[in-house]
Amino acid sequence: MSNLKQYDDAIVKYYSDLRIKTLPVFSLNFHYEFLNELRDSFLDLYKLREIAAQSKWSLQDWDLKTRLEEEVIIVTDAKLKIVFASHNMVKMNGYLVDEVVGNSPKMFQGKATDRQISSEINEAIQLQQVFEKTVLNYKKSGEIYYCLIKGFPIFDLKGKLSHYIAFEKAA
Repeated sequence: MSNLKQYDDAIVKYYSDLRIKTLPVFSLNFHYEFLNELRDSFLDLYKLREIAAQSKWSLQDWDLKTRLEEEVIIVTDAKLKIVFASHNMVKMNGYLVDEVVGNSPKMFQGKATDRQISSEINEAIQLQQVFEKTVLNYKKSGEIYYCLIKGFPIFDLKGKLSHYIAFEKAA
């Protein structure tokens, strides 16, 4: 029993001799946010790989880990219904993933969106071509923002259009 008392006394002495007497609690929040973002990125990457495997197309052309850190990724089916949106969408426009899946990307457009640019995007999609455009979109709050969109058609192993993938970031 005396060994435990000596140990306890040594621990008390060690901590009482430290210059820093407290640990800032708010530092735990930073770590928690970082872990959540890391977890969400891994979940997004897993979902993208799952969609690609089921649809028989490759993700090798894109550095998805880096893109998930810097951009929002949206995948639509061939009929332009959103089947995947990365978690970092909330930071860009306030929408949760569940609020956009099943909708058309046109849900982000509104009165101030340039119809000419929308028409050019639509034409590229109809021609199954790559496009890069900056469009005026709407956040969930109704606030407008410029969004740089890089869109790519995705074809399955037979060469049939399967999905579209878009990499987006606030411009």
